[in-house]
Amino acid sequence: MRRASQTPIWAQIAWRVLAVLALLGLAISVHWFDRAGLRDNYDGVVSFVDVIYFTMISITTTGYGDIAPVSERARLFDALIVTPIRVFVVLLFIGTTYQFVLRRTWDRWLMGRIQRNLEGHVIVAGFGKTGSEAVAELIARGEQPERIVVVDCDPANIAAAEAVGCTVLQGDATRDTVLQDVRVGSAKTMIAAAGRDDTSILVTLTARHLAPSLPISIIVKAEDNELPARAAGATTVINPVSFAGLLLAGSCRGPHMADYINDLASIGGPVALSERPVRPEEVGNPLSAITTGLGVRVYRGDRFFSFAEAEAASLQAGDLIVEIVPNRKMASGPTLP
Repeated sequence: MRRASQTPIWAQIAWRVLAVLALLGLAISVHWFDRAGLRDNYDGVVSFVDVIYFTMISITTTGYGDIAPVSERARLFDALIVTPIRVFVVLLFIGTTYQFVLRRTWDRWLMGRIQRNLEGHVIVAGFGKTGSEAVAELIARGEQPERIVVVDCDPANIAAAEAVGCTVLQGDATRDTVLQDVRVGSAKTMIAAAGRDDTSILVTLTARHLAPSLPISIIVKAEDNELPARAAGATTVINPVSFAGLLLAGSCRGPHMADYINDLASIGGPVALSERPVRPEEVGNPLSAITTGLGVRVYRGDRFFSFAEAEAASLQAGDLIVEIVPNRKMASGPTLP
């Protein structure tokens, strides 16, 4: 388990500085009260300045030898107390340097390197139950995990997404800067599953004004929010409650209809839905004549036609075909809706 620190950076640095000063003060105090066990080879007198000087060069392991412990008690103190203080101070300095300088510099460099290579990726805003299931299905369909960028505010969700190999960014996907960091303009598609309808709609609105042509799929739980989601720029709006109702109603007319619809939607079944543009050699032919699968729908501009309609009797350039294919063909990576 981990929890984000609530202590500001200046306070974290301040307590480390205070810890170092406290350790130095302890060592100086003991050396001063036991200064009779020290010998100054320069003038034979051990002053308070000499004690500070000797403590500092001892802790920093400089050791010029002009002042040295001569009594057993002074040597034991240096061996058993000053040496652990020296190690602790060095670790504090190294840890502070790593956390506030090296790590941040490394993270910025690594983020820049990842951003430069982000092209044609999938952005998933929200890695809760729905978002994680969508990512699992994408990976099962052949999407490379590193080409899936997960954005979430919850560190636990970020850790879970990172564990499956996704590229992650902890942040608020409703902010322009966050979506720009994951190069939303270069993505091939986006899934908005923030857990709340209002948040998912705001994510969609933010992404739409940054990437006008980006396909965006959004999940909403309330039927009243489907229209606002489309108005925000969503390409596909999914309402699990309505979909579940359709499955339940369909199951009343046949016990196997829901199973078949699940097969179509999931990579786990023997068949799957695929969407692709019409091929040049298919132009002019009916939808039923395609050889890559069983054509069920044609999208032409803002309209769509089923395989039984007259418009599907002659395919046109620019049409999009939705077909049912054997799952072995999904390995070629169908176009995401």
